[in-house]
Amino acid sequence: MSDKPSTGDSLPIPIEIGLTAAIVAIENNEPLILTASGGNNLIGLPYGPFDAISHRTLEIGLRAWVEEQTGLRLGYVEQLYTFGDRGRHARLGDTDVHVASIGYLALTRAVDNAAGATFEPWYRFFPWEDWRENRPEIIERDIIPELTAWAGQAEQADTARALARRDRVRLYFGIDGAQWDEERVLDRYELLYEAGLIEEARRDGRPAALSRAKVPPLGLAMRFDHRRILATAIARLRAKLKYRPVVFELLPPEFTLTELQHTVEAISGRHLHKQNFRRLVEAGALVEPTGEMSTRTGGRPAALFRFRREVLQERPAPGLRVRGRR
Repeated sequence: MSDKPSTGDSLPIPIEIGLTAAIVAIENNEPLILTASGGNNLIGLPYGPFDAISHRTLEIGLRAWVEEQTGLRLGYVEQLYTFGDRGRHARLGDTDVHVASIGYLALTRAVDNAAGATFEPWYRFFPWEDWRENRPEIIERDIIPELTAWAGQAEQADTARALARRDRVRLYFGIDGAQWDEERVLDRYELLYEAGLIEEARRDGRPAALSRAKVPPLGLAMRFDHRRILATAIARLRAKLKYRPVVFELLPPEFTLTELQHTVEAISGRHLHKQNFRRLVEAGALVEPTGEMSTRTGGRPAALFRFRREVLQERPAPGLRVRGRR
């Protein structure tokens, strides 16, 4: 039997490859993400098509259009994942081009807003992820009651999931004796999506969201699945802190230990004990003093340090295995 479609069969939907960038910077101890305005007053991540003729590699294409559109020359760049799920653009019966987007995490020290693009604090999109001061009130006030009610509903057996709803709520949001794991950013976002508690789930026509009278305001929504891409980027960067010196891509060439600590806290969403953090940095031999002092904070002069690049040859995983206080 031939595998070719008959003349009555519908033609396959054409696929376009796009490149979506989660571009991270730090300013005033806040993690920022570059956003671009889009249709329906929704903001999203910067996006550009992959031009196989002009660009030899995907990363070259990403760097080229980011610099062209925003003026930013990216430093560290890492491919995250390919996002092509049904529903990110297409609807049943659509014949338009379906866009499969390759997501990237990129780091920059520049925080100048470009035409049509603005740096926004990433905790505006994920307010439940910022634990630097305390456990965010939004978790107990808005999230846990709704997730608990949803988890209590009868659910069909799903052999693809090892954990039931109640277990995932407990583990992902650190309740009933479970510890909060800052790296589970994507797990938490996808659980909220599955439960129909975020605007993207309603927009995508998910039954759990449509069955609700209203969706609670849990952070700013983004166009398409860009908030999912951002969640993937945050989770990846938080994990990378522990075994790669990526944090120094976000700092100036010379910095104080306080600035280093605040940057790590901003990314991880954790509050870190000052002396424990400094002992960790010293034990890791990640930095070296410059012999200069900084007065830019306006207070007592503080010693300036720089990243000690020799550590990259000395051991395979030179990161900061930080533990926050809960």
